[in-house]
Amino acid sequence: MAGEAGHVHRLTELLRENADVLIGRWVESAAASTRGRSTSAELERDFRELFTAVLPVASGDGRDLSGNGYAEIRSLLEELSRTRARQNFSPAETASSVFALKEPVFQLVDEQNDQDLFRQVLGFSSLLDALGLWTFESYSRARESIIKEQSEQLLELTTPVVKLWEGVLAVPLVGTLDSARTQVVMEKLLEALVETGSEHAIIDITGVLAVDTQVAQHLLKTVVAARLMGAECTISGIRPQIAQTIVALGIEFGDIATKATLADALRHALRREGVDVVRRGDGVKR
Repeated sequence: MAGEAGHVHRLTELLRENADVLIGRWVESAAASTRGRSTSAELERDFRELFTAVLPVASGDGRDLSGNGYAEIRSLLEELSRTRARQNFSPAETASSVFALKEPVFQLVDEQNDQDLFRQVLGFSSLLDALGLWTFESYSRARESIIKEQSEQLLELTTPVVKLWEGVLAVPLVGTLDSARTQVVMEKLLEALVETGSEHAIIDITGVLAVDTQVAQHLLKTVVAARLMGAECTISGIRPQIAQTIVALGIEFGDIATKATLADALRHALRREGVDVVRRGDGVKR
């Protein structure tokens, strides 16, 4: 045991003594796979932090990376994975940057011509394998999180609430209306109703590809939510094809006002607000 501990200590000391050389070779090895997406300076900064964190656990084999001793390196690898995911690196490229430390370490140990030290470095190789796999998993989690964030941002951008007139809001919908998007529509519409004090909302479905029973239920939920806030809703954009589909499916909108176009819905809302629109010649007088 004492002899083994000595070799473990020798390996750690060898890595520490040759840190600059190892990091330089590590950067050189990994730089080829980045294809210019990371500079040598960025790689050196990241790898130097990783190398410093690896030294205290260099004698381990990485069988249990959940321990407190690996906390710092786990944090660094997770941050590296998030950064690489945002830079559109693949998970394989991200994990390979960790594996790339193997070659310079093996070269260094081979130069020592010490068989006992070489056997010890095999354990270090297993540690790097475990760290590479952890990096791969961290990348996958980070990528899923990024995709979710981007989806939420896209929903926000594709669901604007527009003030058409004093007391009249409109929500133009484009694409598919599902449960997640309905929730966003509800939240944004209710927030806008509170902020503006509007009493009428127009939900325009001109850009909705198709209306089925599920879409109709989502629309009804939004209307009910708005009514609870004291606002009346009008659904506009009922094209002939959509009207036929609604009839065929037996969908009932009850007492909810529906209009063929957004302009019709706006005129309806203005009349409810006590505003008359009169056409005179080529102009419009309000």
